[in-house]
Amino acid sequence: MPAAGEHHPAFEEYCECIYELREDDIDVIQARIAERLDVSRPAVSEMIKRLDVDGLVEVEAGRIRLTETGKALGERTVRRHRFAERFLTDVLHLSWAEAHHEAGRWEHVISESVETAMVELLGDPTTCPHGNPIPGSSYTAPDASSLSSVAIGESFVVSRITEELEFEPGLLEFLEHSNIQPGERGTVVAASPDGTVTVTMGERPVGVGAFASERILVTS
Repeated sequence: MPAAGEHHPAFEEYCECIYELREDDIDVIQARIAERLDVSRPAVSEMIKRLDVDGLVEVEAGRIRLTETGKALGERTVRRHRFAERFLTDVLHLSWAEAHHEAGRWEHVISESVETAMVELLGDPTTCPHGNPIPGSSYTAPDASSLSSVAIGESFVVSRITEELEFEPGLLEFLEHSNIQPGERGTVVAASPDGTVTVTMGERPVGVGAFASERILVTS
């Protein structure tokens, strides 16, 4: 059972999901939550009712938003998830996909003292391995745009793999294997009518589909 002042992991997971959907500028409706968490819409409907009763969300015209209490819970869970990902990749050298999966468990059990120790060990990072900001850090958003907006022949530096892409099966493995990671420089060499962008990361050409290229943020 959760300790006094804490919430059930399911509540944390839903507040985290709502927080991250808004972070990616996605309208938060029950269908989007069901897709993100891979659960049925009736299950989402029942949980949203429980969150509403608990004062964590408000629902208006089908749109769901976190209350101040819900936002605080969502931020805390996201923060611990992203710190866990940093630890799992930077210290234990797990792959992006493994770290994302494991951090989904760790986020519910990391205490304040463990979080403080992780911050010190990791050097107080401002982003997760994919470039998404850690809430409460000194993160400053760069002037970034989508990879899909980069003209053929122009170079770019990967800034952020938005959270939405972390839930696409196999995509984290593909991006990590292709070296499409924050801080890495590439060049757009071709673009197809279907929205696929071909880039070179080093010497190797890589095709990035429209869904991903619209959600990978880069700087010049």
